[in-house]
Amino acid sequence: MPALLDPAAIDAALATVEDPEIRRPITEIGMVKGVQIGDDGHVVVSVYLTVAGCPMRTEITDRVTRAVTVVPGVARVSVDLDVMNEAQREELRTKLRGPAAEIPFAKAGSLTRVLAVTSGKGGVGKSSVTVNLAVAMAAAGRKVGLVDADIYGHSVPRMLGLTQPPTMVQGLIMPPQAHGVSAISILPFKPGGVFEPVAFRGPMLHRALEQFLSDVWWGDLDVLLLDLPPGTGDIAMSTAQLLPNAELLVVTTPQTAAAEVAVRAGMLGSKVRQRVVGLFENMFTFPCPHYGEPLAEVGMGGGSLVAERLSREFDTAVPLLGKIPFDVRLREGGDNGRPLVLAEPDAPASAELNRVANGLLSRPRGLAGMSLGLTPAGRG
Repeated sequence: MPALLDPAAIDAALATVEDPEIRRPITEIGMVKGVQIGDDGHVVVSVYLTVAGCPMRTEITDRVTRAVTVVPGVARVSVDLDVMNEAQREELRTKLRGPAAEIPFAKAGSLTRVLAVTSGKGGVGKSSVTVNLAVAMAAAGRKVGLVDADIYGHSVPRMLGLTQPPTMVQGLIMPPQAHGVSAISILPFKPGGVFEPVAFRGPMLHRALEQFLSDVWWGDLDVLLLDLPPGTGDIAMSTAQLLPNAELLVVTTPQTAAAEVAVRAGMLGSKVRQRVVGLFENMFTFPCPHYGEPLAEVGMGGGSLVAERLSREFDTAVPLLGKIPFDVRLREGGDNGRPLVLAEPDAPASAELNRVANGLLSRPRGLAGMSLGLTPAGRG
């Protein structure tokens, strides 16, 4: 009956609806334009979209409808969509980010763990490891962001199956999501598409990374992963400068040649005061096609070599976190946008990636061990 309809209950229901991209309640960020309650229990909710042609319009409509439908006395729900004007978008941007752009993860009080995945050379499966770690962490219930910092060799959009471009709100970039992971890459900003080369010199690379970190609305992340380019070049140095609290994950394969250059990638951490949290040895065995027994197809001992050398360099244990067996489905999942940890969760490689992801997540969010930027007061 109409008498049972409580406007406060409608407002409370709408407060549970989060914008899919901003991940804040729509009531908090000024997206609710108004609510009309009819005598017959028909509720019309007017909602502001941030931009015309918002790719999340259907999802927002569905979320509002589901939330309001369960309110006692509601017979039917309609959602009318409007678009924010320039002033409203500017107000939203200021509310989310403040008057000046900054890198939230570089603040002393940031509770987001930043993991930069690096390697000494290409072809060792660094991006596959990064994407599958991100998806595994998201599947474990964490809020995860992923920066495709390999500007020249960007591959994250394909590996995640991302086809939706970011949404722009007054210069603030809303990253698209796939499999629970928010991700940003240079790909959607290239007018020539996937095959157009990126011809950036060092300063432009630095600026691109800086914009990915400061101009993207990441929200409250538990973990931010960066897929770095191989080697110790501009992006690796910029990461150390822009994200001084970032920790390094090193990916190698068993071959000595790959391990030696992986050591160099990890040793950069000692020069820029970044901790190496551990390393992966990828493709360390290959199942025999005839007997099913594991074969050392591409060499042996590379991961142990890197762990030993880096432990000596840092004068502390740098663990070999995991050994990922060769699985052609890991590559196939990267090609079709269905990461292995989701497509084949029982595969040995998936089990190892999930095990390491859960281990990395075992450290609770907090300020323990973090620099707070405080200087002790002198004694009188």
